[in-house]
Amino acid sequence: MAGLWPDMAVIAAGIALRQTDRWWFGPARDRPFHHRAPGSLRAVMSLQRERLNDVTPLLLLLGQWLELAGWCLVAAHGGPWGRAAAALAGAVAFRRLQEISHFAVHGVLARGARLNTLLAEVAVHVPLGFVPVPVRRRRHVREHHPNATVAGADPNLAELHRAGLRAEAGTLRRVLGMLRPLTPAGLSDTVRGLAAPLRLPGTGRLRVLGPVAAATAMALVLGWEAAVFAFLIPRLLLYPQLAWMSLLVEHRWFDPEPAVGPPVVVEAGRCLRLYPRNTLLSLVARGTWLPYGDLYHFAHSAHPAVRWNYLPALERSLYGPGYRPHALLLGESAVLRRHCRALSSARPAVVPAERTGPDIP
Repeated sequence: MAGLWPDMAVIAAGIALRQTDRWWFGPARDRPFHHRAPGSLRAVMSLQRERLNDVTPLLLLLGQWLELAGWCLVAAHGGPWGRAAAALAGAVAFRRLQEISHFAVHGVLARGARLNTLLAEVAVHVPLGFVPVPVRRRRHVREHHPNATVAGADPNLAELHRAGLRAEAGTLRRVLGMLRPLTPAGLSDTVRGLAAPLRLPGTGRLRVLGPVAAATAMALVLGWEAAVFAFLIPRLLLYPQLAWMSLLVEHRWFDPEPAVGPPVVVEAGRCLRLYPRNTLLSLVARGTWLPYGDLYHFAHSAHPAVRWNYLPALERSLYGPGYRPHALLLGESAVLRRHCRALSSARPAVVPAERTGPDIP
């Protein structure tokens, strides 16, 4: 255990580096903010415009990769338990990177549009093998956000349908659909997604080398254990499952309440809010599988231009959503149980043709 202290120091340094962005955007350090109705959209956007910069986002991403490097060292030096811990930490790191780049796609990670795209590509999309940022922006911002839960229009709902979460599927198929990334079919989807750049024209094909280069660099510099347990296993199995779980708890996918009106009203009928009063589970979710504002998806859906730092305060001023489950799986109001009940009473949906590459929320 004593030999792991240098590795833990690297992890601690990465965590500390990430806090610069949190501190800079934290409303608590801006006293005038407390006199501007901090939960109001106008106050949030005003403070966000004042705080947007090009330095702390870079430190945030560097800190995340530095922390992952520390876990790579733990995988190399920590034996079986260290490798298991590194695999879990790697999956969480990739979830965080996914969500950070998600806000870059919305244009609120850094100040300039070009820098948002560059940071997302270099620090997340290329090394992790995601689709190009413009493709993700089109699918997520232009196709998903206005059409969330709308069959035939929402690409995320189409992904759920193709995974077996549809009305005509049996119970076993639905259970497997909720664990899709861990199944052979799900793993095949993940590998096909990583290989999708081969179908791009010209230099776009070179994007497939991103994850290969990242894994190779880890193996050469930090050892094969780092490449296998802190990168390959998380990227191929564990991270996709965490991302899939996040997708499942974003919306009332199969029983939305259609509404007409401002975005808050519309999203209140098709979103949900997990763990509304359970502080412990909320903290665990925010630190692992629902990071960087993903727990506050209702507030994000209603106001996509708001950075994750201000979503909790904004949510407190919003009315809704009506569905506020206390659990993921167990209990009468649990999200997955509700999905199953909704599917049991739903009519078969039309599934659009399969897309090239995975849809990343």
